[in-house]
Amino acid sequence: MLSLGTYQLTNAVALAPMAGVTDLPFRRLCARFGAGRLVGEMVHSDPALRHSRKSELRRRQDFELSPRSVQIVGNEPEVMAQAAAFNVANGAQIIDINMGCPAKKVCRKAAGSALLGDEKLVAAILGAVVNAVDVPVTLKIRTGVAPAKRNGPSIARIAEDAGVSMLAVHGRTRACAFKGRAEHETTAKIVEAVDIPVLANGDIDSPESARAVLDSTGAAGVMIGRAAQGAPWLPGMIAAGLAGRSTSGPSLAEQYHALSEHVRELHQFYGEVLGPQIARKHVGWYFDRLGDFDAVRRGFNTLTESRDQLLFLDDVFYELDRQELAA
Repeated sequence: MLSLGTYQLTNAVALAPMAGVTDLPFRRLCARFGAGRLVGEMVHSDPALRHSRKSELRRRQDFELSPRSVQIVGNEPEVMAQAAAFNVANGAQIIDINMGCPAKKVCRKAAGSALLGDEKLVAAILGAVVNAVDVPVTLKIRTGVAPAKRNGPSIARIAEDAGVSMLAVHGRTRACAFKGRAEHETTAKIVEAVDIPVLANGDIDSPESARAVLDSTGAAGVMIGRAAQGAPWLPGMIAAGLAGRSTSGPSLAEQYHALSEHVRELHQFYGEVLGPQIARKHVGWYFDRLGDFDAVRRGFNTLTESRDQLLFLDDVFYELDRQELAA
């Protein structure tokens, strides 16, 4: 069983922080389905952005979910330390630092995975944040700057020396972005290099792939990212499989209930204008898993009213259920 400070995690399968995905409605669903750790969307450390609507929504927490992890991003040690302290004062129980995002708009500001190329700055940021708060600090990284410079083990040792409690390692470099397959050989080297727990991340989409990565790396657990889009049950299903329990996927009825609950929460969380807009991408991911639903997705995307979206989903799943019974 994994622990973070005084917090005991229910299992070793975490939901990765993903901007535009792991908002509070999605985290609630993943928690209900059994994810062992939840990390919110990244929020910028810049105090000028702190009270924007986007930042405030990203920081929203359900105080019944614990431990509450907030991920911060930036490149100035003192500003990052202040952001960590601000979030702890507002309910964060764990601070996660983003040094893994490969997005150009983040890296252009020398943040996210761009920081991996400056180990002195990495040490300064981690030291400042750890010293600023009295809660566990975790770190998300990639295996390095580029395939020719996989300096992940060096970054991991810096993190451990700074007092970071846990690492999550995405098995690609900054230069790789999300291209090709994740490689976990470097993650295995990182596990060997440090004594703190390491979570392996990248192309893990089933209990079988999770077990294979754990066996090959010696990691303490896994982190599930894009594979959970449209599948909030996946982290819990993987945790069940790793524990030797049944890993059968949700029935059509269970998928319907999850999706309709998700859409209702998005409407409530974001409001009557933004809620239906945000729902479109999430519903698209659910439909991607059901098969060839391009026409259905296009129909859903024309709807602007929350009530119409829910009625549309009722009709779609009623027809799917009728076809399943007739088969």
